[in-house]
Amino acid sequence: MNVRSSRRTLLQLSTMAGASAVLSGCVTAGGDGPAEQATGAVTDDNPLGVPEDADLEVVVFDGGFGSEYTQHAVTLYEERHPGAAVTHEGLQKVGEVLQPRFVSGEPPDVVDNTGAGRLDIAALAAAGQLTDLADLLDAPSLDDPAVKVRDLLLPGVVEDGTLDGTASFLNYSYVVWGIWYSRSLFDSRGWTVPATWDDMLALCGEIKDAGIAPWTWQGKYPEYMMDPLQSLAAKAGGLDLVYAIDNLAPDAWRQDGVLAAADAIHRLVTGGHILEGSEGLSHTEAQNAWCTGQAAFIPCGSWLEGEQQDVTPEGFDMAMAAVPALTGADALPDGAVQGSSSESFLVPAQALNPRGGLEYLRCLFSGEVARGFAESAKAMPVVKGATDGLDLSPGLASVAAALDTAGDNVFGYKYRTWYPELAVEVDTATGELLAGRADPEAWADRIQAAADAVAADDSIVKYER
Repeated sequence: MNVRSSRRTLLQLSTMAGASAVLSGCVTAGGDGPAEQATGAVTDDNPLGVPEDADLEVVVFDGGFGSEYTQHAVTLYEERHPGAAVTHEGLQKVGEVLQPRFVSGEPPDVVDNTGAGRLDIAALAAAGQLTDLADLLDAPSLDDPAVKVRDLLLPGVVEDGTLDGTASFLNYSYVVWGIWYSRSLFDSRGWTVPATWDDMLALCGEIKDAGIAPWTWQGKYPEYMMDPLQSLAAKAGGLDLVYAIDNLAPDAWRQDGVLAAADAIHRLVTGGHILEGSEGLSHTEAQNAWCTGQAAFIPCGSWLEGEQQDVTPEGFDMAMAAVPALTGADALPDGAVQGSSSESFLVPAQALNPRGGLEYLRCLFSGEVARGFAESAKAMPVVKGATDGLDLSPGLASVAAALDTAGDNVFGYKYRTWYPELAVEVDTATGELLAGRADPEAWADRIQAAADAVAADDSIVKYER
């Protein structure tokens, strides 16, 4: 059996083994790595020195964006390297299946590290498990050899994937988080998207009187509801609040803006404004309930339209709005939105064909693939100009409009990427808050204790912004 077949078998065995096969704790480098990582001659047509006959293994997250764009990149790769056999695998639980392969020193050549069960990317970087993407970023783009790959990317994308000074991963989609509603429903009822949280609570009363639940949420995944909460907090306290949280500052989670934001979300619970049973819903179940008119609002990132496109009723006309201001005196201007790049692609350092992995990403981040992504996934790619001239769908057009309104007032948190163990505790506490089993003070105390524990743990690499 050849090495590639051996790796394929390991992937299948890991999938069947499930959770019991996953090793606990931080991912660490396993063994001495591959016996040999071949390189090819560097030429104008092969600027990354890809070995022409080396196979390539691509593993992607099987999620809301679909696989059309990653398959598109496979096609471009095969056209440029016809001697290579490329395998493309979609997974739901990327971390559960691939963590054993990283530990054993047999990872794929490219990984789309996304989804609720993703790998701990900060731990991978700290363990030396990720290829530095500098060569890719400085390589000529597929679109124009005179333009480097890094110069095709929207501002902030390279920084989002940089850990401790090294470009460790590249995100593909530019995600904006907000609250979603049906424009046709709101127009028919004469409802207006609220500007402040007091306006939101008043509208929730009107919506309830109409026999519709004001909100639903993806209860099995509390991260979804954490997004509007932390948006409210950032709007109230400004970037200083955001940086204090990311930098593990003492009492960061007990700041006035954070507590006020938690109270605002908690008032949805105490006011009876959430669809009954939402706590037990998966993301698709909650989104389907919203699409069928059982609830007026749902929190989600800008991938929602693409994820729901097969089940959204004709004429639903979904749209995303920025999370309302917490008050009329917020630190951030009206219209500020939470946004950042996401859908993380990486090349494992112990891959058999890392040069091929870099070349695959050069194909993936081309204008051709990015335009196809915008059309098929109904989401914003991070490649400049990729949506120019496209007839945008209603949801994607509303996302573009929200970004245009926000201008420079786009903010984002990094603690989820930097400290996954803290993110788990944040989500657990938020689930308790939304279930009515914790009040805002208890919620903040629990998260602050977890943040303090991370800050005090010398084994965890710290980052600062």
